[in-house]
Amino acid sequence: MLARVHSAATLGIDARVLDVEVDVSEGLPCFTIVGLPDATVKEARERVRSALRNSGFPLATGAVTVNLAPADFRKVGAALDLPVAIALLVISGLAVRSERRRLFIGELGLNGEVRPVRGALCLALAARDRGFEEIVVPAENAAEAAAVGNLAVIPVTSLAATVRHVIGEEPIPPARHGSAKAGAPMSVDFSEVRGQAIARRALEIAAAGGHHVLLHGPPGAGKTMLARRLPTILPSLSRSEAIETTQIHSVAGVLPAGAGLVNLPPFRAPHHGISAPGLVGGGPPPSPGEVSLAHRGVLFLDELPEFRRDVLEAIRQPLEERRVCLVRVGGASVFPCDFLLVAAMNPCPCGFAGDPQRACTCDYRERQRYRRKLSGPLLDRIDLHVPVPAVPWSDLEAVASPEDSSVIRARVLAARRLAASRFPSRTAFRNAELPVSEFERILALDSSARRLLATLVERLSLSLRGMHRALRVSRTIADLAGHEKVSAAHLAEAMGYRQRTPDPQASLDRSNPSTIRFVINKG
Repeated sequence: MLARVHSAATLGIDARVLDVEVDVSEGLPCFTIVGLPDATVKEARERVRSALRNSGFPLATGAVTVNLAPADFRKVGAALDLPVAIALLVISGLAVRSERRRLFIGELGLNGEVRPVRGALCLALAARDRGFEEIVVPAENAAEAAAVGNLAVIPVTSLAATVRHVIGEEPIPPARHGSAKAGAPMSVDFSEVRGQAIARRALEIAAAGGHHVLLHGPPGAGKTMLARRLPTILPSLSRSEAIETTQIHSVAGVLPAGAGLVNLPPFRAPHHGISAPGLVGGGPPPSPGEVSLAHRGVLFLDELPEFRRDVLEAIRQPLEERRVCLVRVGGASVFPCDFLLVAAMNPCPCGFAGDPQRACTCDYRERQRYRRKLSGPLLDRIDLHVPVPAVPWSDLEAVASPEDSSVIRARVLAARRLAASRFPSRTAFRNAELPVSEFERILALDSSARRLLATLVERLSLSLRGMHRALRVSRTIADLAGHEKVSAAHLAEAMGYRQRTPDPQASLDRSNPSTIRFVINKG
C-alpha cells in the first residue's frame, strides 16, 4: 500500500516542496526513512508512532518505508512529522478530501500535539510559488505563514484536529497574519541624548545614506546609548524587506511565538566573545549569523578591539557584498546581510587616552596592541569615524530638549526619497549603494567641490575606496540639505568624518618613564 502527501523543507532561507511517500508492506515490523534525512528527521518514526497511538489512531503493521523526494539535498528539522503521520493514516483508510492542493508541515509531540517549526514563512512561500492552495501549519506559525498572501493557511494544534479538518468533519478557518515588532522599543528616543551634537549629526547621515559608523571616546560618554537609538530614526521596512527579514529570523528560530512579519529594523548587539561562524553564519546545516539577523537593520559591535581579529576580518566581505555565501559539502546557502554597522571603541584599554580630565594609565605598547586588532582594510570600509567625548555638565543640565526621533526620521525619509528618485528602477535606494559608474551623473560636484577634492586627495593620501566612500557621504549630506549639487561645504564635512581615531603615539604620556625607554629602545 502506498500513499503520498506534500510537504516542504528549508534550504538556507529558501525552501523546496517535497513528496512524502509512505509504503507499508508485509514483513517484519520496521520503520525506515530514506531521502537524505538528518538525525532529527530519522527520529520522526518514534514521534509519529507515539502521536498516532496517543491520539487514538491505528498503527500501520509491517515494514514502513518513508521516502522524501527529491533526495538530492539533506532534509533538516522536525517539520516532516505531520505529513508522515497523515500519509500513514491515508494508508489506514483516512478519507482525505482532495478538492484543494494541500501541503502539511509540523512537528508532533508524543501526545499528538502539533508544535511550531522553524522557517514556516519560507515553506509557505514555496507552497504558494508551486501552486498550492492550502498549507496546514502549527497554530503558532500561522500568522507568520499567512503573511505570504494568496494561500489558505490552516492553523492546527493537534493531529486529531488536523484529521477532522482534512476529512471535512470540522473545517478550520484560514488564519490572518500579524506583525512582530523586532527592533528598538518605542520608549527609546533621541530626545534622551544630551549633548553629542557631532555624533547625533553623524548618525543622521548614516541613517539617511546607509553609511557605517565608528564611535570612539571614553567610557560612559554615551556611545552605546547613541547606537541603540539609531533604529528609531530608520524607516519602517517595506513589505518585501519585511518578508525577507522575517525569513531569516524564522529560519534562525528567533522569531517570537505567534508573530507575523518583522516590520521594524532589527537591532543586534552580539557579545565580543562571539565566534566567526556565530557572527557571519555557519554550521551543519548552514544557519544565519548575526550579520544576517541584522539584515535591514543595525549591527552594533561594542568594544570593537575586544573582538578577535579573525572575527572582525570575517565581516569585511559581507560589508562589501551585502550577502554571505556559506559553502558546505551538502551544497551552498546564501544569506542576505544588508545591515548598517555601528561600532564603538575606547581610545585605549583604560579608555582615557587624550582625555583632558583623567590621565591615561596605559603605556605605549598596550595602546599599540589594542589598536593593532583593527586592520586598515576594515577601518577603510567604515565611512564615518566619529569622536564621542565626555558630556560636560552644562549640556546635562540644559533645559531645552534635543530633537526627538520623529523629527530626525522625517529628514532621513526626505533624504532617502531624494536619493531614490535618481534610481526609479530600484526601491529603497541609499547613497551607500551608489555605483562608481554613476558618480559623474549623480554626485554633481560644483566647481568649488572639485577643486577641494583634488587638494584633499593629495594631502590626505586617501585610498580609492576611501575617496569613493567620502563622495557618497557628501552626496547624502547634500540630500539632507535638499541640494541638487554637492558643494565644498558638503565635501569638507564628509572628509572630516574620514579622519580616523588618533594614533596612540600621538597621545603618548611622556611622564611615564617605561614608555619613554621603550620609544628610545625602538630607535
